[in-house]
Amino acid sequence: MSNLRFNAVKEANNRKPVEAVVPEMKTSDYYGSNVFNRKAMKNYLSKETYKLVTEAIDRGTPISREVANHVAAGIRMWAMERGVTHYTHWFHPLTDGTAEKHDAFVEHDGAGGMIEEFSGKILAQQEPDASSFPSGGLRNTFEARGYSAWDPSSPAFIMDDTLCIPTVFISYTGEALDYKTPLLKSLEAVNNAAKDVCHFFDPDVKKITTFLGWEQEYFLVDEALYAARPDLALTERTLMGHESAKNQQLEDHYFGAIPRRVQEFMKDLEFESYKLGIPVKTRHNEVAPNQFELAPIYEEANLAVDHNLLMMTLMKRVARRHNFRVLLHEKPFKGVNGSGKHNNWSLGTDTGIMLLSPGKDTRENLRFITFIANILLAVYKHNALLKASISSATNAHRLGANEAPPAIVSIFLGSQINEILDRFENSTPKDAIIVDDKKELKLGVGQIPELLLDNTDRNRTSPFAFTGNRFEFRAVGSSANCASALIALNSAVAAQLQEFKKEVDTLMSKGKSKEEAIFEVLNQYLKISKPIRFDGNGYSKEWKIEAQKRGLDIEDSVPLIYDAYTTPESVKMFTDTHVMNSVELHARNEVKWEMYTKKVQIEARVLGDLSLNHIIPVSMRYQTLLLENVAKIKQLYPEKQYKIMAAEPLRIIESISLHVNEINAKVHQMIDARKSANRVEDAREKAIAYHDTVIPFLDSIRYHIDELELTIDNEMWPLPKYRELLFIR
Repeated sequence: MSNLRFNAVKEANNRKPVEAVVPEMKTSDYYGSNVFNRKAMKNYLSKETYKLVTEAIDRGTPISREVANHVAAGIRMWAMERGVTHYTHWFHPLTDGTAEKHDAFVEHDGAGGMIEEFSGKILAQQEPDASSFPSGGLRNTFEARGYSAWDPSSPAFIMDDTLCIPTVFISYTGEALDYKTPLLKSLEAVNNAAKDVCHFFDPDVKKITTFLGWEQEYFLVDEALYAARPDLALTERTLMGHESAKNQQLEDHYFGAIPRRVQEFMKDLEFESYKLGIPVKTRHNEVAPNQFELAPIYEEANLAVDHNLLMMTLMKRVARRHNFRVLLHEKPFKGVNGSGKHNNWSLGTDTGIMLLSPGKDTRENLRFITFIANILLAVYKHNALLKASISSATNAHRLGANEAPPAIVSIFLGSQINEILDRFENSTPKDAIIVDDKKELKLGVGQIPELLLDNTDRNRTSPFAFTGNRFEFRAVGSSANCASALIALNSAVAAQLQEFKKEVDTLMSKGKSKEEAIFEVLNQYLKISKPIRFDGNGYSKEWKIEAQKRGLDIEDSVPLIYDAYTTPESVKMFTDTHVMNSVELHARNEVKWEMYTKKVQIEARVLGDLSLNHIIPVSMRYQTLLLENVAKIKQLYPEKQYKIMAAEPLRIIESISLHVNEINAKVHQMIDARKSANRVEDAREKAIAYHDTVIPFLDSIRYHIDELELTIDNEMWPLPKYRELLFIR
């Protein structure tokens, strides 16, 4: 065994659990202690300021500069009492991560000293350089002006000695350079559109809230083994490595006993999460070895997105304390399940109604069918866009791999809801609509039983499944920013609800009753959206053929999938909902193509380096030993015995030569393909070139390396193997 690998494995095997430092107190005693939440606001703001701020949060009203100054003074006092010395505007650039620039609470006092200062102006807006973040051409590198602006709906929090203020990030000319800005706009679009539709059933509804419950899957790897794998360190996935004889086939890891080292990490992570107000609820082993999952209680979507990004940062920090590295790549190991981030999406009113829950009477159930039908049609119309919203160079390795939803967007509803929608669709208004003397609506298609809340099975092959009172968007990648999928989904649903309202109003203006108009429109929607409903096996080859017949998007090239953002239909939809304009959409695609190219480029360079500088030299050293062995056999034994005794060594020698020659040739062909692709100036065409001409080499080179791993002396192999990486001791 090579010294590096030997020492890494030895160190990993000798690890002792690092005890989590968790205080002996109830979670409720310290929950949110590092968050400037409403409890802290009450203690540090005047009653009038508190009232104005909470109204701004609840109703979306603007905050004046005077109020911002009062809030800034309160936040500064609260933060400094907790040892905070710096502040930062914390935002979500177009990189799937977060960004922050720390400034100290100090200014000159005019007398040669310093004073602690933090004004409302600084709280509300800053002008960070941030010129190197991707913008898709919205600004040049030498035009560094980008503005971050305070988002009061997501409370400020403390990380170490720094006050973090959640903000949006926009260009000098007002275009969004982040995920939060269009997310907030999409949430407002859903609020307005869904509220208007709700008024058909309940005029008292004043606000619609979008809820999100994310489920975060991840892998843990011992830090020593991680350090001995350059591919993991640089790309977060293993670019080579033969499957372990034992992996997940016994299904013994799923929901199994959590290893003690991992348990201590989880306890520590939960403690840090609770202090930051992240309501972590669930933890368990996932299907693959070393794979785990955590999930919080559902929250308002904007806050949930912030919490997920914060959680990903926390996971990496806490893991280092326990001598682990967290892998958020969607497919870090070949041959075992990859990691997703299921987004559970739902809508609720300020009157306490969950709009995706079946009701207790026929009026409530018509409202339920109304929202289900509109969501079905929205997803049907924009299925290619929704796929684009979750597509990436990393998620492409997971989707459609018989472990995750396929790269075709469809909706699973369950047999009972499908039956009810079919009956509704095939009924006529005259048969199905009855209004009695008390003006109460009745449906001739029958009541939806209350037990429907929990009677749907979970189709694990469906990328968008109804699971009782919500839709679970299961195709989102583990490393992704949840906002990307939500922006597309919210916008599509908002646009569809707007269209529904117009169509119902038009029919009512022609003399039809409200109930008849609603029924007639829904009847048509259910017929049109029928192709998006699929409860079968999404992994089957037959489904891809069937999906194409249904007119669903089956494209599997990520660079081409991104085209869905800039189709006339998508541009119109985003523009009509005021979420993004054409310039912003085209710019984001430029960023997506650029990010795709760079990630594939890095993987190709790392694989080439490991092949030429690690794998081939070790293989040739082992081959030399075999050649020496064969030469000695020939010297010691007569020809007849020599042929028998040297047959297997000679076969191995020839096999090594074959694989080494193939690796060497393919690496240089891959380098040439990369150089050719790099000469392409257009971002889209370059990404396509990388997809078509570079990516195929990653798998073909890997095949030969993995074959060599089975052949080369175990003690000589330079990199930790899957059997060493995948089982925490």
